[in-house]
Amino acid sequence: MSVVYKDDQEDWLTVCLKYLLFVFNFLFWVGGAAVLGVGVWTLVEKSDYLSLLASSTFAVSAYILILAGSLVVVTGFLGCCAVVREQRSCLSTYFFCLLFIFLIELVAGVLAYVYYQRLSEELKQHLNQTMSENYAQPGREAVTLAVDRLQQDFKCCGSNNSRDWMVSAYISSRHAERRVVPDSCCKTITPLCGQRDHPSNIYKVEGGCITKLEQFLADHLLVIGAVGIGVACLQICGMVFTCCLYRRIKMEPY
Repeated sequence: MSVVYKDDQEDWLTVCLKYLLFVFNFLFWVGGAAVLGVGVWTLVEKSDYLSLLASSTFAVSAYILILAGSLVVVTGFLGCCAVVREQRSCLSTYFFCLLFIFLIELVAGVLAYVYYQRLSEELKQHLNQTMSENYAQPGREAVTLAVDRLQQDFKCCGSNNSRDWMVSAYISSRHAERRVVPDSCCKTITPLCGQRDHPSNIYKVEGGCITKLEQFLADHLLVIGAVGIGVACLQICGMVFTCCLYRRIKMEPY
C-alpha cells in the first residue's frame, strides 16, 4: 500500500476532523457569547440586589462566566489558526486553552448549583437583619437603594411582611417622620405615603420580599449553571476533535 503524504493529499478522516473543528469553533463562539452575555446580564440587570446578599458567591459565579466568555473569543481564533496551519504545537495549545476554559465554566456552574441549594436559608437568616438594621442608615446608601428597588420591582414590603419594618432602625428614628413603612412600600409613591400601611396603600404580598428575591435569584442561578455546564460539555467535543486531529497529523510523515 502506498503512503499518502500530507503535501499530496489529505485523507478523508483528517479533512472531516478539520471541518468538524471549524463547526465546533463556530458553536464555541456562539456559546462564548452566551456565557459572556449571561454573566453581564446577571451583574447589570439586578446588580443593586447584590448588596443584600450575605455572601459574594452569586457575583463570583457571574464574574467567572464573564472571564470564561472573554477567553472563548480569543481561543476561538486560536482554534481556527490551529486547524488551518495544522501545527501540532498550535493544536496542543488550543487543547489546553479549551481545558482551562472548561474548568473555569465548570467551577462557575458548580458554584451556582451549590449556592442555589443554600440560597433560601441565607436569605431567611440575613435579609431581614440587613433591611431592618441598615436601611436609611449613614454609609448604607447602596443597601437603601437596593431595598427601595426590591420593594418596587417585586411589589412587596418587608422581608417577610410589612410588620418587619416596625422593629427597624429607620422606622424607630426621627427621620421616619411617623412612617410605619418606607415610602417604597407604597403602590403609588408620594411624600410620606409610608405613614399608612393599609392594604389599599402598600404592597402586602404573602411571603414578603424574601419569596420574591429568592425566586429571582434562583432563576438566575439556574441559567448560570445551565449555560456554564452546557458550554463546558460542548468543549469536551472540541477537545476530542482536537486530540483526534493531533493524532492524525502526528501520524503523517513530512
